[in-house]
Amino acid sequence: MSSFFTAFQSIGPLFLVIFVGMVISRNKSVNDQWLEVLNNYALWIGFPALILVALSRLQWDMNLYGSLMGWNSLRIVFSMLMVFPVSALFRLQNSTRRTLFLAVSYGNVAYLGIPVLRSAYGDQILPQATMISSVYIFWMFTLGIFLVEYFGDHKVHFRELVLRLVTNPLLIAVFIGLFITINHLQLPKVVVAGLDIFANSVTAIVLFSLGIFMGKQPIGKLRDWLPVLAFSFVILFVLPFLFMLVLKPYTDFEISKAWILEAAMPMGLTAYALCLKYKLNTGFASRAVVASTLLALLSLPFWLVFLK
Repeated sequence: MSSFFTAFQSIGPLFLVIFVGMVISRNKSVNDQWLEVLNNYALWIGFPALILVALSRLQWDMNLYGSLMGWNSLRIVFSMLMVFPVSALFRLQNSTRRTLFLAVSYGNVAYLGIPVLRSAYGDQILPQATMISSVYIFWMFTLGIFLVEYFGDHKVHFRELVLRLVTNPLLIAVFIGLFITINHLQLPKVVVAGLDIFANSVTAIVLFSLGIFMGKQPIGKLRDWLPVLAFSFVILFVLPFLFMLVLKPYTDFEISKAWILEAAMPMGLTAYALCLKYKLNTGFASRAVVASTLLALLSLPFWLVFLK
């Protein structure tokens, strides 16, 4: 019990910021424009700065990061392909099936995952956390979007898929950061100091924004939450546990535990935003963000203790 409490203390401040956002959201002057501004700051400035700083200080190891990209890619693709038999078994509507392609492909590995890993393991985990987030972003904006569009009512536009991928600010920051570290380049100290200011600000901003989003969601009826709770249990416990079992014989546990913890993150706001754009089952998606994030207050300390 003491270990669980210690783990809870390491991530408790992060969820405190989320709850502050939920409280502030009840203020009538706080509208959707707040969310747009805060999320755009995180997407275009805060997280790219964090990624650049982390990768510029990285000692590149092809064995480590090649394995990281391979195993995490396998987990994401497997999760998306499992949507087909699950949808057939429960006779889900096409809009819900397309929603699940996004919901299982992208947990909150950046906005919540990076702060959680940083809080639990220190700054030395940032390069791994950054690379894991990049892998998730890549598959969501390639295979995830492809499946959503292929099974939708409109023709798949491969040019648009590629354009969205190469213009994603997080991936651009990853490519620039990798170029710097692989070629053993050094950013000027004044640039690094400026990026550090932005990087240190992003955690509070994105968690506060997540709290505002959660606070503005309607409660709805209990029956609407039952499938959401089942889905949350799967992404918070079942899928990361299966991932851990698969990894165990092949990888160093001290390295892969960060991958498992990222796999246990709740559903991300980016996936919800894409569900909104493609007019999918946004009711399910918004409730999944809320439910899985609240449950993560208990599930993440559990995983921290379990992974030691």
